[in-house]
Amino acid sequence: MSLNGQSHEVERLTQLQSWGRTLGFSQIAVASVDLSHAEAGLLDWLAKGFHGDMAYMARHGLKRARPAELVPGTVSVITARMDYLPRDTPPDWMQREWLRLHAPGQAVVSVYARGRDYHKVLRQRLQSLAEKMQAAWGPLGHRVFTDSAPVLEVELATQSGLGWRGKHGLLLHREGGSMCFLGEIYIDMALPPTPAVSVHCGSCEACQVACPTQAIVADGVVDARRCISYLTIEHPGDIPEDLRAPMGQRLYGCDDCQLVCPWNSFAKPSEVVDFDARPVWSDMDLVDLWAWSEADFLRHTQGSAIRRIGFERWQRNLAVVSGNALRAHPQAPWRARLLQAMAQCVNASPLVQRHLAWARAQAPA
Repeated sequence: MSLNGQSHEVERLTQLQSWGRTLGFSQIAVASVDLSHAEAGLLDWLAKGFHGDMAYMARHGLKRARPAELVPGTVSVITARMDYLPRDTPPDWMQREWLRLHAPGQAVVSVYARGRDYHKVLRQRLQSLAEKMQAAWGPLGHRVFTDSAPVLEVELATQSGLGWRGKHGLLLHREGGSMCFLGEIYIDMALPPTPAVSVHCGSCEACQVACPTQAIVADGVVDARRCISYLTIEHPGDIPEDLRAPMGQRLYGCDDCQLVCPWNSFAKPSEVVDFDARPVWSDMDLVDLWAWSEADFLRHTQGSAIRRIGFERWQRNLAVVSGNALRAHPQAPWRARLLQAMAQCVNASPLVQRHLAWARAQAPA
């Protein structure tokens, strides 16, 4: 390639990154479409059944590792990282989250889900980025993704230098930790790949030790079937009884592996207003949550990622959290009110009723 050609590509990359910053992205990079090095690991993960009930991951097979097969014509992948901590996040947020996990009679939803649904936020902004590219560079075949298709997001992110894969399987960045969302734009235009960065986890095993269900089975490998985020969000049936107590007060998702990660002391609040925490998630009293009807659930979760689990799974999770609270705080003044609130749930589905029966059995006589 001539010097003029290289200069032109570098100019485009600089322009792309500038547009990304104006759209609220923390980082923009470019990956090649060659992910052949990741195919063996993907097949092994699937063969071991670590994907659980997420059949779509197996259904698409190696297309996940072959961008040009998933979207024919793709020659480059633009990768994006967006911080998601709410704008008013205090410096001691990690310590506060640990305290929240042990507040008697309260439930907790994962930090990432307390604002607007990230799928919508990133998809709209990635599409805007693609439109800027088209306007400046001419016709562009593209497709936008954000946790919405069989894409090896972390692999593309690491290959393009957005960070490295931490031992918890999430992307880590030296100046931003892992509190971020990822997105991609598959394009039919060649752009120079940005270089990968080195791994900086060293001998640290904090995330593996902290996982309540020991779901991190090897460096960077998670058995989803044991992961609380999977169990409370993706899993449609009964939560295995041996994994209910470790759920503690985690009603939707789990942040434990991130709360102990030293790199998350560098996590930065987002500049995007959409990720500001909704007031409803600041005080999640279990008795109050049992008073929610399905209409209440839909109203409180409008535009939220939480809505996708539906009211039945919400109540299933709430039953497990309530059982854990009753066992952990046998002398709590709210114990009788919580049992009474659970008893009012007479029209719940058989799935919820089974978890309610377990929850009531956790209360000391």
